[in-house]
Amino acid sequence: MIAGLLLAAAIAAPHPAATPLSASDVQPFFDGLVPYAIRRADIAGAGIVVVQDGKVIFEKGYGYANLQKRSPIIPDRTLFRPGSVSKLFTWTAVMQQVQAGKLNLDADVNQYLDFKIPPKYGKPITLRNLMTHTPGFEEVIRDLFVDKSTQLYPLGKYLKEHIPGRIFPPGQVIAYSNYGAALAGYIVQRVSGEPFDRYVADHIFKPLGMNHSTFLQPLPANLAPLMADGYTTASSGKPQHFEYVEAAPAGASSASVDDMSKFMLAYLQGGRYNGGTILSPAMIAQMWTLQVAPAPGMNGFDLGFYQENRNGQMIVGHAGDTDVFHSDLHLLPKQHVGIFMSFNSAGKAGAVEKVRTDIFRAFLDRYYPYSPPNETTVADPKRDAARVAGWYQSSRRAGRALQLIYALGQTGVTARPDGTIEVSMLTNTADAPIRWREVGPLYYRQVNGQAHLKFTTDANGNVVSWTTDEFIPVMIFQKVNGLKSLGTLKTMLLCFVAILVISLLLRLAAWIARRRLGLRLELSPERWWVSLASRIGAILFLGVLAGWFIGLSGGGLLGGSLVTNMIVLYVFGVFAIIGGIAMIADAVLLVTQGPGGWIRRAGEIIVGLAAIYGIWFFLAFGLVNFVTNF
Repeated sequence: MIAGLLLAAAIAAPHPAATPLSASDVQPFFDGLVPYAIRRADIAGAGIVVVQDGKVIFEKGYGYANLQKRSPIIPDRTLFRPGSVSKLFTWTAVMQQVQAGKLNLDADVNQYLDFKIPPKYGKPITLRNLMTHTPGFEEVIRDLFVDKSTQLYPLGKYLKEHIPGRIFPPGQVIAYSNYGAALAGYIVQRVSGEPFDRYVADHIFKPLGMNHSTFLQPLPANLAPLMADGYTTASSGKPQHFEYVEAAPAGASSASVDDMSKFMLAYLQGGRYNGGTILSPAMIAQMWTLQVAPAPGMNGFDLGFYQENRNGQMIVGHAGDTDVFHSDLHLLPKQHVGIFMSFNSAGKAGAVEKVRTDIFRAFLDRYYPYSPPNETTVADPKRDAARVAGWYQSSRRAGRALQLIYALGQTGVTARPDGTIEVSMLTNTADAPIRWREVGPLYYRQVNGQAHLKFTTDANGNVVSWTTDEFIPVMIFQKVNGLKSLGTLKTMLLCFVAILVISLLLRLAAWIARRRLGLRLELSPERWWVSLASRIGAILFLGVLAGWFIGLSGGGLLGGSLVTNMIVLYVFGVFAIIGGIAMIADAVLLVTQGPGGWIRRAGEIIVGLAAIYGIWFFLAFGLVNFVTNF
């Protein structure tokens, strides 16, 4: 909503003729947008730089690097944390080693490592897979960030101890991977014989004169005083601690926006800037060639860079996020233009995501206006709308631990009566759902917009995934069917909990009644133990579920050591499954042997079926797998 209020007028206005991009025009353009945007979004500060035709035409800081001291952001001195934009330095380093003949993009990465990525799916992982985020790795977030520099340990040790599971065959599915980028940086370190941070300093930063950039953590003494503070929101006024990134090649750089201009200019000028060279034009041409697309005709990954094509322009770039710093780098190679922006706050309710997207789109609409082609709606869109409706989950997800959190984050696609569709996670500048109309087979265009959304099918014509150019192509969304789809999952889980609670309450009520009436339940010792185990199983099912849901909703898995608490929940999950088996046995014995009439027997059948569901649920969502890498 915030971003919509601050830029809706600029974006929704009819597209005029192109305004020539120039230093004299771009400054009032940004001055008219950015101060208002960061103030409304509760962002402390921002730095922006624009390059064109070999030179910087605009760079400026807005807001504050330090709120308490009211320190301004100075473009050629103030440091930001570009987050995953750092990966572009890593991919540059990889291509330097390819250019030197020391690396082969299509060789098994294991030949460059001192440990082994276990084989799976019968295909090796290659550097090309890593650069296009298609190695098939599950998401890895544990130890990605640490609180103190003393918690950092060598890159190789981190990689060996955090090898992710493989959930896709290499080269087939885009699923953004910080681990994969860190692995590539480690490969550079091994084949070059230099620590990764020193390699980048000597072979990228130094040749380009990027004197206010580093991968060192903590910052060196000469740069530490220049670091902007990061804030959750400006109104909080509380600076956050320096964010240490363990997977350093994936996101540990610190740089000024002026230094980032030098990096952009080098790429836009065939690898050369101010007498320094980082790559040959041929290497850059490879890096800007499409390698893999999530669907034909949609934006995909080049080598390291991803495509952001919009307004009829070829655009390559990369975004980057830490908890408090948020950045974007965009290059328009055919226009010889680049823009980098970085913000030192997440903003109110994460508003920085909308702000940076809308600022860039407003920039494109002013200097490269675009009138989308006339794409007519297909004759009968309702049939396909019904086909694509359902639940989808991101390919960027865990495959073992914490599966439940990804399952609960599924995205819904809804068919509307008029044949248009809505996707729950895709909203417009006013935070209202975007409507999409079908302009080709399973190919949708934003109503009153230029973005597209495309569904893919398997060999049998079943819808399996969707992708969109409304946001960057770092993942696809895969169809979830059956018991794992969110709609069914929520209903079944609610029924499961309700059945267990009601059954326990009824058993408690029956026990109280027998006590008051002086009656005894005549059961053999074996039946008594099975009955007791079934009740304990029901309690454990509820307790373990409560533990996971409290942890996943922000309770830190009940405090203390995350890994320790996960293991505790795993152990109790095993006991819950054993109790579930006892619930099934108890139900079978009661139905076949009594006591009780048909109502009680029917109730026990329901409880037994609930136990079967509970066992399936715990196994299907990894609540008993003892995996602590996530």
